[in-house]
Amino acid sequence: MDETTDECVYQTTDKWYDIEHVENVLANILSRVPVKSLLVCKSVCKRWRRLISSQAFIDVQLLWSQKNSVYIVYPYMDMMMKLYLVNNSGEITKSINFPYCNNLSLLTVVCSFDGLLCCINYPWKVDSGMVVEDVTDVEIRICNPVTKKALLLPRGSPSKEKPSIGVAFGPKINEYKIFRFFNAKRISLAKHQSRVNRRQCEVYSSSTGSWSVIGRVPYYPMHSSHSPLGSNHVFVNGKIYWFIASNEDPLIPGSILMADIEETFETINLPKEVTEHSYLVNLEGHLSLVAVYDEDEIVNIWILKDKNEPKWELKCSDHIPFSNDECVEFAVARENEIFFITSNHHYIYDPEHGFWQELDLSSISEKKFPVAFAYTESLLSCGGRMDPRMEYISDKRSI
Repeated sequence: MDETTDECVYQTTDKWYDIEHVENVLANILSRVPVKSLLVCKSVCKRWRRLISSQAFIDVQLLWSQKNSVYIVYPYMDMMMKLYLVNNSGEITKSINFPYCNNLSLLTVVCSFDGLLCCINYPWKVDSGMVVEDVTDVEIRICNPVTKKALLLPRGSPSKEKPSIGVAFGPKINEYKIFRFFNAKRISLAKHQSRVNRRQCEVYSSSTGSWSVIGRVPYYPMHSSHSPLGSNHVFVNGKIYWFIASNEDPLIPGSILMADIEETFETINLPKEVTEHSYLVNLEGHLSLVAVYDEDEIVNIWILKDKNEPKWELKCSDHIPFSNDECVEFAVARENEIFFITSNHHYIYDPEHGFWQELDLSSISEKKFPVAFAYTESLLSCGGRMDPRMEYISDKRSI
């Protein structure tokens, strides 16, 4: 009996040895393992560590993980980030804390892509002997909440007013550019220029690890009342989109500003007048406009078809399942559905069938400028493709 058992163990071990040494087979198996477990698997042996750390494996794991995307919800803007993962059934499957971000002001998340989050907060400064938030600047971090890594970007150009940002990803996996709009403090021969003429844009590239100034821009992204740090935007098919405030009301969108990865800018007209509760989302791979009309208790969803020339098409118009005294605080799309966060509820809406699903997220008891994004776990580095720079949370700019 013992000899038979030993023989079975030997044969099983021998077969696993054969599988382990066929890199493609092993990579295919491990790519389906959750990222948290993969981090533990790196300690099994040098071969596994080398495989899991390779860019080729990181790319394969991401492709598999993208098939199982979820929502990541950040309900309460705070100095200590607590994130929730919500699955396709509308259930919280995991909560993630960011305990390693110390001595920061209130943090918010402005976008999510391929497992990376872009987080911003006001830096501290000393004013009249008091330590206060510097609202003319933002600290920008690229974070991977699963690997517990974060990269603090270099400080941008000085600004006389609150800056606004947008993040574009590509063209390769784990390459990105960050567009930062600011009101320049100093411009040569510009002593008497208006505030509008001083508005400029600069771009941070993960490839170079530095900022480069583009120059003056014709428009400045509007600041939303739903996000005190601003920077509401969406990235769709290689382009970033922001709202531009209307001339009549700075809190209501009047048009859309677009920038592509090549750093060229255009403006796009809105299909009709919208409200303060309007959001740009990526629905089915298209730029889409979600506009909630409180008085009529209706939501209109428009899709921008961009074949020969941009053209808005009304996808649906539907009644909302909540009263007009309940404010929509955030909206985001994932594939062919839209996630709504209101003052008191969470909903997933299927615009194809006009179906509203109310979620029971009882664990989320408090909200303060809540946001949510489509999310997929990954091993991607915060600094770019196989970036040799050490990922860190720097405290050099903290007071």
